Amino acid sequence: MTLQSILGNFALILFLLTLGTGIVWTLDRFYLAPTRRREALEALEAFDARSARLTENGVKPDPIARAQLVAELERQPTWVAYTGSFFPVIAAVFLFRSFLFEPFKIPSSSMVPTLQIGDLILVNKYTYGIRLPIVNKKIVSINNPKRGDVMVFKFPKDPSLDYIKRVVGIPGDKIMYRNKRLFVNGQELSYEKLPDYLDEERLSYFSHYREALTGVPHEILNDDRVPGYVASPDAFPQHELCRYNLEGFECTVPAGHYLMMGDNRDNSLDSRYWGFVPDENIVGKAFFVWMNLGNLKRIGSFQ
Repeated sequence: MTLQSILGNFALILFLLTLGTGIVWTLDRFYLAPTRRREALEALEAFDARSARLTENGVKPDPIARAQLVAELERQPTWVAYTGSFFPVIAAVFLFRSFLFEPFKIPSSSMVPTLQIGDLILVNKYTYGIRLPIVNKKIVSINNPKRGDVMVFKFPKDPSLDYIKRVVGIPGDKIMYRNKRLFVNGQELSYEKLPDYLDEERLSYFSHYREALTGVPHEILNDDRVPGYVASPDAFPQHELCRYNLEGFECTVPAGHYLMMGDNRDNSLDSRYWGFVPDENIVGKAFFVWMNLGNLKRIGSFQ
């Protein structure tokens, strides 16, 4: 693993911080703090003995000096105070984002109009099963991804990158994309024409449809200026399960894998080009926009 991939893996960085601060916290709780208390008791016994002798000789001891001695003896070392004290907070954050919900930011327009650039989304980490952080190994199975789910996953060609697309094919499905229309197991999906969509960033209009993907209606965009064929797909693993032609492509989804596509169909680098997503690459199901600093109306759930 290179330094660049380590720095780009926030989960690994958070794990190392949790581990480091946890070691300091444990060391202080079970060794350093008891040692400080024992030394403090010994020093106070000596101080009280001296004070008693002074009192017998008619000298009044200074009570403030005793309080200052107690504070000095029980004070945590600076390196402990600035490491171990952060352990509970860092551990809570690590557990929350590893097993419950993880935030992501949408960096591209591949999922427009469902998700916009700058959307800050939440991803459910447990709905598809509980996975060990860092290695992403599933230890408890709960649900499997369904057609229509918006899913975050590790990019098969570079697992240090997180991608987000929509599940259009589950294991065993025969998916055909012909003239920009999806067919699932031989059945063409229904499409409802919507008013053309204005991309304010590119100042262009796109064909706008509501696609019904086996009970999950959602909006998609097509660029009528772009042909339907897939240009230069990769020689990805199990590419022999796919056939390409001038109208689009046809794939049979292998066991333990998923076929993903962006809702901005002609502006999405997805399974059409780089292949299937294996189950071990799944991160979780995206379900909620919790903030978009450029458009507060974006906040809410989505399909």
